[in-house]
Amino acid sequence: MNSFLRSLSTTQQIGALFLVVFGVLSLVTIWAFVRGLRETPAGDADAAAARKAKGRRLRGLLQTSWAMATVFWVGWVLGDTAATVLFALVAFFALREFITLSPTRRGDHRSLVLAFFVVLPLQFVLVGTRHFDLFTVFIPVYVFLALPVVSALANDPQRFLERSAKLQWGIMVCVYGMSHVPALLLLDFPGQEPGRGAFLVFYLVLSVQTCMVVQHLLGRRFPHQPVAPAVSQSFQWASWLAGVAVGGLVGGLLSFITPFKPGQALGMALLACTAGSLGHLVMKALKRDRGVTSWGMQGQSVTGAGGLLDRVDALCFAAPVFFHSVRWYFGL
Repeated sequence: MNSFLRSLSTTQQIGALFLVVFGVLSLVTIWAFVRGLRETPAGDADAAAARKAKGRRLRGLLQTSWAMATVFWVGWVLGDTAATVLFALVAFFALREFITLSPTRRGDHRSLVLAFFVVLPLQFVLVGTRHFDLFTVFIPVYVFLALPVVSALANDPQRFLERSAKLQWGIMVCVYGMSHVPALLLLDFPGQEPGRGAFLVFYLVLSVQTCMVVQHLLGRRFPHQPVAPAVSQSFQWASWLAGVAVGGLVGGLLSFITPFKPGQALGMALLACTAGSLGHLVMKALKRDRGVTSWGMQGQSVTGAGGLLDRVDALCFAAPVFFHSVRWYFGL
């Protein structure tokens, strides 16, 4: 089997990978559907409520998995340029969710136009043209300085620091973080066949998502004292360490689809899982500050789906750390 896979071209290998992913998701979805058809014993209201809650969490997890797998598949099928545009759209809607749940004033309108229609496109243009050194500093250096200047010129000093920080946070997470995902697709390693970036993205997403799922399930199944109960009831040191460890192990086992040796793959996965899970905690703190449990309004986001930013927030934190660590370690 291993020799057969090695005999396939890169395109055929990636196609086979997506076949496996969609096959597994289909089997799990069918199982969840059949499981949901089971009848709850009459009069057992508590059991029915608990089952419905578990069903909603499972459906939410499956919807997230299907959405992410579909986005990555469409991006791969359409090619590098289309993939970059696709992730730019994801960043646009994620930023829109972030800003929608954050109060703005008239003095912010120019900065918002600049963020959505200048900064975001330019960032992804830099990615698509492989200007990696410039795209690395464009937002945290140049945009960081430019946006407050534009807001100051609007002559509205009320809560100026809070408003500026809110917009800068949204751009850093939703635009800067997300832009590193298509950048991974474009990385070329010496001695490796071009076009294998899709494997690197798959490795990152699967490792981080495994970490998040294990952390969530263990936190619910074996509850301990939360680290920050006002922010998250499910973030506990034991479940977090277990999630990072399992996510790292998955990354180590996936070393055969990456340019990494097993030890390198394990280390990179541990780093990505740590960044993603802690970033997810930070985003929960921001949601608590805004008084919401989801970036979607009452379970429905401004995109019409259930909280797009909730689905990609861990990836937005993990991708930059992973991308720059890979470039630094391998001298790319």
